Amino acid sequence: MRQVADKWNKFDVLKRHKGVARHIPPMLSYNAENLRQMLDSHDFIVAKPLIGTGGNGVVKIVKISEDLYSCHYRRKNVKLDSWNKLIEHINRIRRGRNYMLQKGIHLITIQGKPVDYRVKMVKDKSIWKITAVVARVARTGQFVTNLCNGGTMLKGFEALRSTYPSNTAKLKKRTMTGVARTSTRLLEKEYPGIGSLGFDFGVDQKGKIWMFEVNTRPS
Repeated sequence: MRQVADKWNKFDVLKRHKGVARHIPPMLSYNAENLRQMLDSHDFIVAKPLIGTGGNGVVKIVKISEDLYSCHYRRKNVKLDSWNKLIEHINRIRRGRNYMLQKGIHLITIQGKPVDYRVKMVKDKSIWKITAVVARVARTGQFVTNLCNGGTMLKGFEALRSTYPSNTAKLKKRTMTGVARTSTRLLEKEYPGIGSLGFDFGVDQKGKIWMFEVNTRPS
């Protein structure tokens, strides 16, 4: 079964489709100039390795003021009082790996904890099927929701119902699964041989659905 590890390459395929592209947050490849541009444009930034799973290496970066930044990595949130210190701190986390920058999304929460959604699709006898729609709630003090980082799992619709009325929750779920199906067709055309996909979605506090990641080896 084919694997496609590079996050940027997968998003590059998906952004060609207008309907899917509107669910993808603004993103740039990582370098100091792009980081400065993104921090000036958005409330916060998520930096993540181009190759990696499970939320490993993911950093939340906030520009507090002109010379004060915060970096949330794992369970530690550190303040850095200069641009150079910020870059040095990120470089220690990166350890030479290629990274991408993504606009941070203020997610809806459950009991004050961020929640996102995984739509899993598996190819069975040439037919793609949705095998799971689940929600993942971040552990207290974490901003990543991955189960390996202490997140907890709920049924997707139940989690949506904790925020929205039943009809709205159904619509949100339908949008996620529809985007996942379209994205699957696009990715299979570009990468023949893939057999399973995991799409990670979030819903922001205004109700818009965003796609954060696509995994070709979803857990």
